Amino acid sequence: MDRHLASAGPRGELGRLLQALLTSRGQANAVFDILAVLQSEDPEDIQEGVRTCSRLFGTLLEREELFVGSLPREDAVLAGPRGAAHKYKVWMRHRYHSCCNRLEELLTHPSFQVKELALKTLMKFVQLEGAKPLEKPQWESHYLFPRTLFRAVVGGLLTPEDDHSLLISQFCEYLEYDDIRYHTMQAATSTVAQATSQQSEVSPTFWNNAFMLLSAVNLPLQEHDLTKFYVKHTQTSNKWKVIHLKEHRKAFQEMWLGFLKHKLPLSLYKKVLVAMHDSILPHLAQPTLMIDFLTSACDVGGAISLLALNGLFILIYKHNLEYPDFYQKLYGLLDPSIFHVKYRARFFHLADLFLSSSHLPAYLVAAFAKRLARLALTAPPEALLMVLPFICNLLRRHPACRVMVHRPQGIGEQLDADPYDPIEKDPARSHALESCLWELQTLQQHYHPEVSRAAGVINQVLSVPEVSIAPLLELTAYEIFEQDLKKKAPGSVPLEFIPSKGLLGRQDHLCTQFFSLT
Repeated sequence: MDRHLASAGPRGELGRLLQALLTSRGQANAVFDILAVLQSEDPEDIQEGVRTCSRLFGTLLEREELFVGSLPREDAVLAGPRGAAHKYKVWMRHRYHSCCNRLEELLTHPSFQVKELALKTLMKFVQLEGAKPLEKPQWESHYLFPRTLFRAVVGGLLTPEDDHSLLISQFCEYLEYDDIRYHTMQAATSTVAQATSQQSEVSPTFWNNAFMLLSAVNLPLQEHDLTKFYVKHTQTSNKWKVIHLKEHRKAFQEMWLGFLKHKLPLSLYKKVLVAMHDSILPHLAQPTLMIDFLTSACDVGGAISLLALNGLFILIYKHNLEYPDFYQKLYGLLDPSIFHVKYRARFFHLADLFLSSSHLPAYLVAAFAKRLARLALTAPPEALLMVLPFICNLLRRHPACRVMVHRPQGIGEQLDADPYDPIEKDPARSHALESCLWELQTLQQHYHPEVSRAAGVINQVLSVPEVSIAPLLELTAYEIFEQDLKKKAPGSVPLEFIPSKGLLGRQDHLCTQFFSLT
């Protein structure tokens, strides 16, 4: 048969070839004309070819006209003594493999429409292969899933060259199926391991693709929810790992540990840590295995350290992890820059959470209160309006620290006598509890009246209910300025505090020494 691309390009010609193939095995060579269209440079021709292949091999899978079992070499079978039906199934199975290989290559095609259609066609083949397996079961009720084909699909999504974020978002619609989610975790684990073993330095594009796929995996909370399968089975067996949540948790844990043990781009550290406390840790079989990753992230500094402390706090609070340096790490993050960074609101939200326990020792709380008060001396007004209530809340939770406010011998007049050591990294050795909060008294003279009023609260008896700092976390200088503009001025505003006497001013005024009225 003359296999020219132009002859198979039109839709009608592809339809005629498809009909001929499905009607008579004698027209089997027409499959080459259909597969040739997949090599076209025209995206529309490629899409027509993909749709035709989808109908062709989808029908052959449903009819069970492809060879089942370990696929032998094509030339050996064709030259052998087996019957024509057997040779046809083996030969067509090889054509099916050629089609799948080309569809995997099309996952990196420049046209998104081509990539999307290739992905949907491959997932259709996964479903049909699962229903009509191309491998023989090894025992009764053996769970069969087209792992090889599916692993190739996941590998096509996790490429080091192309950003597949949009294509992965399309793939995510399949993750609502429990079996697809389970095998995605296994395939992603092996793909990441293979990519890192073959290359000394993996591209950031690969890590971004991998993270987007991994972060899209969400496990159910209850085991009875594992009933939604993409590949339909006539009956299920309790021996199948895919129906047990415990096995899903193990695969989920192996996937994330295999991903996080590598050196990731700095931007990915933040994304992982943001999702750590509510999307990763609750679904791990052994959450404490994240301790190595979180402790190493604590040493990075800045926002990454803060987010890592959040994950460590979950392990300490819910999983009885012992990490004695936790509050020392948090204390080390308190520096003047904390009032000017983008993650200021998140920092103080988490700090408020970390310091919420009333069982913390007084010396520790005193160290945080004193460090914040010292930093407040140079903080902008929008930060002060949040930090001052924060300090007062610490004193409300821990009455033993109120001695810092009502200490009999004040040291406000002798700054060099303050026993607090601001350089000391260990809050236990900072001598904060021996000091006093003279900084708050200083801030009562602040130029902004709202700050002065907030600092003056310390002179009153602190109320038992705490003041919520949530509305103040996102406060900006622009908002303060807008609030000041909206305030109504009093009826009469004095322009002079000392009333003038006479046209030239007071008698001791400089003007009266050189001028006089005649």
